[in-house]
Amino acid sequence: MGQQIKITLPGENVALHKAGTSVKEALALWNAERLKETVAAKVNGLPVDLSHALDQDAVVEPIEAASPEGLSILRHSMSHVMAQAVQEIFTGAQVTIGPAIEDGFYYDFEYAEAFTPQDLEKIEVRMREIAAADAPFERREMDRAEAVAFFQRKGENYKVELINDLPSDVKTVSLYFQDGYVDLCRGPHVPSTGVIRAFKLLNVAGAYWRGDERNKMLQRIYGTGFATQEALDEHLRILEEARKRDHRRLGRELDLFQLNEEAGAGLVIWHPKGALLRTIIEEWERKEHLKRGYDIVIGPQILKAELWKRSGHFDHYRENMYFTEVDEQSYGIKPMNCLAHMLIYKSKIRSYRDLPLRYFELGTVHRHEKAGVLHGLLRVRQFTQDDAHIICTPEQLNGEIRAIADFVGYAMGIFGFEYEVELSTRPENSIGSDADWELATTALEGALRDNHMTYEVNEGDGAFYGPKIDFKLKDALKRKWQCATIQCDFTLPERFDLNYIGEDGEKHRPVMLHRVILGAIERFLGVLIEQYTGAFPLWLSPVQAVVLTVTDKHIPWGQEVLKRLIEAGIRAEGDFRNEKLGYKIREAQMQKTPFMLVVGDREVTSQQVSPRRRDGQNLDSMGVEAFTALVREQCAQFK
Repeated sequence: MGQQIKITLPGENVALHKAGTSVKEALALWNAERLKETVAAKVNGLPVDLSHALDQDAVVEPIEAASPEGLSILRHSMSHVMAQAVQEIFTGAQVTIGPAIEDGFYYDFEYAEAFTPQDLEKIEVRMREIAAADAPFERREMDRAEAVAFFQRKGENYKVELINDLPSDVKTVSLYFQDGYVDLCRGPHVPSTGVIRAFKLLNVAGAYWRGDERNKMLQRIYGTGFATQEALDEHLRILEEARKRDHRRLGRELDLFQLNEEAGAGLVIWHPKGALLRTIIEEWERKEHLKRGYDIVIGPQILKAELWKRSGHFDHYRENMYFTEVDEQSYGIKPMNCLAHMLIYKSKIRSYRDLPLRYFELGTVHRHEKAGVLHGLLRVRQFTQDDAHIICTPEQLNGEIRAIADFVGYAMGIFGFEYEVELSTRPENSIGSDADWELATTALEGALRDNHMTYEVNEGDGAFYGPKIDFKLKDALKRKWQCATIQCDFTLPERFDLNYIGEDGEKHRPVMLHRVILGAIERFLGVLIEQYTGAFPLWLSPVQAVVLTVTDKHIPWGQEVLKRLIEAGIRAEGDFRNEKLGYKIREAQMQKTPFMLVVGDREVTSQQVSPRRRDGQNLDSMGVEAFTALVREQCAQFK
């Protein structure tokens, strides 16, 4: 009888097995039914294949296909199957890397010709054939030098580069074989290709090798996959709904903005309606900040490079900045607004009685984002933040953080968003002492607890100068977007020698909170457009009402109605073209205008208008003053 080992399974179930028993065999004896939904397992906390042999006492946990970890493994296996299909169909295609990502997977290929939508269909058909063959995924360890020679013989230069770039102490690598296809991979993978059922290839995009613009451009095929067909169908439904809500398409159709390569990548050109929409939001922000005791300030677009060196941005954020030279002096174009705000604070001696000071700026900043990550309004190179910096005493910190969190909650309610909260802690690339980071993190945690807010901890994702609270808003499709944030900073006040005279007559160091409520206005508007599919609430709509005349003889009264509306502060337009009324109504509905005011014989005679909502509901005829009162009443809570 061979050596016996002790295997601990979920529920504190302990079983004795012969050394060399596979994970799959151990799980089958424990719960054969649950094994059917299992794609891999954890052995002493580390993920492994089900074929992994157990040679010593171990704790074994199944990883089910529908779990987050299981989906990641399933999708990674799908990427291998896709790579196999591509290489079988397209002779000479080289594979690079193919990871699982959120909601799917991709693989990057080098191939001379561009993949087409028809090519994706062929690849998907072949993938289904490979899946139906139910070939096992087999893991093999190979000496590093042997693996290099193996991939050199296959002409897989990218795999050779990946192996050569491994740390020198790595002596062996793992390869996975399935149905004649071989890939370099650490795994784990699903037991066999037959486990892969519910998947769909989505699109092709360009991607630089290793994300470096200096490297070769590759072709990235994206796909999505799930444990069940039902989950895949629901995801595809959401994708189609997202396509309908795409802010880039709606931005064109509603004439809100444009992104034009003639102007430059990542730079937004706002058309009249879009500029008015963001002006409405910015005016709302100014009013709300003034109500909460903020002072409005404005800083310059460029500051001397020495200031950015003192702040730490030059060492820790330089790759995201733009620089220019004036009078042989180097200047940094600001990626953030905090430096000017600190200079305002330092412009005079401050007392503890002056604190807290809250400086608010709708500040336009510039950040160098790589071309590959630019995306409509959601990722741009120039944007405006509703930025504020609160400089306070350590004793005031808790109350200020709680007040900001309340402000965020109020704002999200106004715009109709749910949200989640994350606490992001110290990253590897950071400045400041351990003691300061501990104080800052404790302050943020304490304020969240005092506000009875549920939050997750996001390890290592803080700003380089301090930890932060991130508010992830959820849109109508339950997608999450980073907008509001609160960053607690003990470091920059130290670097810029900020101080105040305390009650004891001595100098003390203040604390600074960096915070935004909506975040980048561009990103927030992109999310807002998709949230409402362009059909903005009445108070936000750039055009609240359009006056529609039935024939030319009704134009004089229509013009008078339009004049009165504009004088009353209603954002209105007139459509007095010689077109059929139905055509005008359809156009106004396509433009998502909240109200259409029809003017015909009856309205001219009665000196009234007949309002029609964009959903098709007709209201009783009413006077212009009554309609104005209706609009004001519906917008009152936002004033």
